[in-house]
Amino acid sequence: MKTIWVIQHTQAEYLGWIEDHLEGRNLRFRYFRPFAAGGGLPEGTAADGLMLLGGGPYGVVSGHILPSLGPELRLARAFLQAGKPVVGLGLGALILAVAGGGGAEEAPLRFEVLAAQIAGLGPAAPQRMPLACYLRDRPVLGPDMGPVMTGPRGEVLGFTVGENSLGLLGHPGMKRGMAEDLIMEFSETPADTVAALEALGTAQKQIAESLGPFMVALIAQTGWMAPSATQR
Repeated sequence: MKTIWVIQHTQAEYLGWIEDHLEGRNLRFRYFRPFAAGGGLPEGTAADGLMLLGGGPYGVVSGHILPSLGPELRLARAFLQAGKPVVGLGLGALILAVAGGGGAEEAPLRFEVLAAQIAGLGPAAPQRMPLACYLRDRPVLGPDMGPVMTGPRGEVLGFTVGENSLGLLGHPGMKRGMAEDLIMEFSETPADTVAALEALGTAQKQIAESLGPFMVALIAQTGWMAPSATQR
């Protein structure tokens, strides 16, 4: 059974509906919570992949900088250098962009549900899906990165890094309760959260329906269902 390390940055945001899709494929995931008392980050690259979750109002170049940013950048770089997949969601996508040779630039804290268009993730991926984005700052793509998801204003919402890593500016499996808990967890909140929560609630059915084919594409991108070297 393959194992994925999942780095959690807030109490509220976790894998959400993605958990069911990983469990259904017999993919084990283990959470690490560096923000919690006694918590920390894993060492080395013994896992089969790394997932970096969102962080609410935390930033990488503006606002309150993520306290564990430095160690997480080193961890993500180690996985990329080892050829192992890294998936970043929200703040995690910004960390992936920097670790992968790109960067990040200042952008305000925002919470919005965007109609994302997908191109370049293979035939299994849906052409469109709602993406709940709760983050600040935005990625700057490096030479080994390519956009695969765009928003209604043409902005990059998703990008690949190398052959098997993926960053998304939102959480494709976010539940409304997760966003509500994020709002309550921090004193700093985005503007007009009521409208964004209503939009997320309206989109819940479509999010659940589109997540199935999207996870097929994500699993193909990361190679998590391919046999490991010891199984060949």
